[in-house]
Amino acid sequence: MFPERFSNLPAYAFPRLRALLDHHPAGGEPVHMTIGEPKHPFPAWVKDELAANIDGFNNYPRNDGSEALLTAISGWIERRFSVKTDAASQILSLNGTREGLYNACMALVPEKKFGDTPNILMPNPFYQVYAVGAASIGANPVFVPATRSTGYLPDFAGLPTDILKKTAAVFICSPSNPQGAVASREYLRDLINLGEVFDFQIFSDECYSEIYRDTPPPSALEVAAEMNAHPERVVIFHSLSKRSNLPGLRSGFAAGGPKSLARLLQLRNFAGAPLPTPLQAVAARAWSDEEHVIENRRLYQEKFAVADKVLADFEGYQGPEAGFFLWLPVEDGEEAALKLWTETGVRVLPGAYLSRDVNGNNPGKSYIRVALVAPKQDVQQGLEKLKNCIQN
Repeated sequence: MFPERFSNLPAYAFPRLRALLDHHPAGGEPVHMTIGEPKHPFPAWVKDELAANIDGFNNYPRNDGSEALLTAISGWIERRFSVKTDAASQILSLNGTREGLYNACMALVPEKKFGDTPNILMPNPFYQVYAVGAASIGANPVFVPATRSTGYLPDFAGLPTDILKKTAAVFICSPSNPQGAVASREYLRDLINLGEVFDFQIFSDECYSEIYRDTPPPSALEVAAEMNAHPERVVIFHSLSKRSNLPGLRSGFAAGGPKSLARLLQLRNFAGAPLPTPLQAVAARAWSDEEHVIENRRLYQEKFAVADKVLADFEGYQGPEAGFFLWLPVEDGEEAALKLWTETGVRVLPGAYLSRDVNGNNPGKSYIRVALVAPKQDVQQGLEKLKNCIQN
């Protein structure tokens, strides 16, 4: 029988969206702005790299990642964040970051803290795997509002002491999905200090870190290193999906303290699905190349400018600092999504589908999430239709 602890989980966002929209005809040529699936070209050399390593499909891949891949990731971390890591003990290759974010709960969160069920804190709205990871181990998920009043980042320090004392782990996403807010060095420093005081780990989801306007977002790992925090305090998670336009490659990594990474690897040895060897070769080259990332970022920066221009007079519009989503205020997210689909063919995601009701309040109810992954011209047309439809 399905475990009772999963009974309170809402339906996944995209089946809910299909149930809301699919029995209605589109009101125009469909413009898909829902899923954060990158559509920019991936590097031209990917096919050649894959072909050169095709014989690797004849072998079982290493669970932790090939030496070449781990070395490439370690080199990227040092270039990007000025943090030296031991490739063999502080990095674990992942089959996409979702695997690592889920397994972090399974491998690293204790069954009890001070003799009680542990809390796992997470932003609200949030990436749904955070809540499922907590539910899988029977932990208490604590949904912390990440609203305009808090800069779209959760105010963990403002929680009652009795909640913080029982907290074993905190999920933070920066740049945030869906709002595109960036956690500053000061914010991360305060969070890490809070973790030092109340002895919890920080799981930092940083998979949008390479898509930004001007200033590269900091990593929790680099701030922890600057502070000389406990070496196991922070585990970061990154991916090639957004950075390199390779969502189908399913290549990501976790990096942090050697004890944490050893526990993640131990779980993966029994229950993981390692990346096939030819794909690891592609991933190693991707982490070693920055030219395609710079071009990818330029394309998103052009679309940030389009959004700023088209939505300049859209009430409540606030352009994202990073990532590739717009978090647009509307009267009701579901009603807006249905109106857009039936009147214009523009397809967006109601913000409530990414949030949890807490005390009768859902911080995403009055928002829609709009993905800027399509070509610039399509994005512009979609945003113009959206603005005209919502404001009329």
